[in-house]
Amino acid sequence: MSGPVPDLSGPMRLGVRAALVDGALVEGDVVVAEGRVLEVGVGGGEGAGRGIAVPGFLDLHINGIVGVDFLAAGPEGYAAASAALAASGVTGYLPTFITSPMGDYPAALAAVAEAMAAEAPGARVLGVHLEGPYLSPAWPGAHDPAQLREPDVAEALALVAGGPVKMMTLAPERPGGLDLVEALAARGVVVSVGHTDADAATANAAFDRGARAITHLYNAHRRWTARDPGVAGAALVRPGVTVQAIVDHVHLAPEAAYAAFLTARERFSLVTDAMEAAGQGDGVYRLGRREVSVHGARAELSDGLLAGSVLTMDAAVRNLHACGATFEQAVWAATGAPAHLLGDPSLGALQVDGIADVTVLDDDLRVMRTLVAGVERFAAAPVA
Repeated sequence: MSGPVPDLSGPMRLGVRAALVDGALVEGDVVVAEGRVLEVGVGGGEGAGRGIAVPGFLDLHINGIVGVDFLAAGPEGYAAASAALAASGVTGYLPTFITSPMGDYPAALAAVAEAMAAEAPGARVLGVHLEGPYLSPAWPGAHDPAQLREPDVAEALALVAGGPVKMMTLAPERPGGLDLVEALAARGVVVSVGHTDADAATANAAFDRGARAITHLYNAHRRWTARDPGVAGAALVRPGVTVQAIVDHVHLAPEAAYAAFLTARERFSLVTDAMEAAGQGDGVYRLGRREVSVHGARAELSDGLLAGSVLTMDAAVRNLHACGATFEQAVWAATGAPAHLLGDPSLGALQVDGIADVTVLDDDLRVMRTLVAGVERFAAAPVA
């Protein structure tokens, strides 16, 4: 498995007016060299630089983008998705596979391994997120109920061994579910609880056994009630559990998203759950083997059930900020929080001697520039 390809040129100043370092704005420019951050806080003063450098965004739940569905993608598809993600400020991502026939996974996992070994023209692949197939038939969401399977430790470990699987979403209340949580966690796979009918006690049992996140809060899981808060209630108040949310104002009302953020704070992590229609406009698309219609911000099956999104990570950051989160908090939800969930301290931070995965934002939190390991992978056209 290859790492980021460093920029081997000499030191380069980014021309920014400030940088977000350890949650605080540091006035002055950023210098990168040989793929790493060399200096921050360089120069500064009135009129110095444009934009704010922040850590590169991370998306741990994305099914596709710009016409690319990751389950069927080859090298050209991953290259196109990589470039499109860089344009939205993303520097690293987990292509996510929706529940599919077991025979579909080997080729898809092999394609990811190939993409990880190649030099990406934008965001780089960090591994795979398997969303299923061990989900609850009571909460399939956009997953094909016919393809859901009961948890099977041996089968799941064989699936994980077939490729660079970094995360799996599963329903722990299914027979054998808690044993599967423990087996995956022991092998370093991040387990997220989702598409589940687990009550709070079962959710907490899963967290005790090694699960570390909830998948797309308030979507496709047991509903919260006052005396049965379910998996959401358990995750929101459980220290160390990452709360992943799709803040597109379709999957969650702004008030619901902000209330969850106020509860989880630094554990609140943005995801897009985007599918191939992202960046494409209205029309009919594929999500795995399922047909999805897109109208504006909604992607849905024929029965009106939501099926992924057309959200981009930069828009999610803007939406969370508009809900009430500070600039620093909104950026953390797309950088530090997902990096913490992956357990990789080299990601989600802008720091001296760290990897130069950098996104530059303007005052409206729009992406001006994206660097991956010090190499410029996106630059917005200058405003006339």
